[in-house]
Amino acid sequence: MSSTPVLTIAALVVGLTVGALFAFLRVPIPAPPELPGVVAIVGIYLGFKLVGYAGVGFDLLDALGL
Repeated sequence: MSSTPVLTIAALVVGLTVGALFAFLRVPIPAPPELPGVVAIVGIYLGFKLVGYAGVGFDLLDALGL
C-alpha cells in the first residue's frame, strides 16, 4: 500500500498547524493569498515533475561540492 495518502494528510495537518500559528502570532503567512499565486506554486511543482520525467537536469549541489 502506498504511503502517499498518509503523507498527504500529514502535510495537511502540518500546514494547518503552521497556518494557525502564523494567525495566532498575527504575522503574514509566507504564501500567496490570491489564486494566481497559488496557481504559480502549482506551476512550479508541475515544472519540477516535468523535468524529472524528462530525465534531464544539473546537480548544482554536486557542482558546488556540497
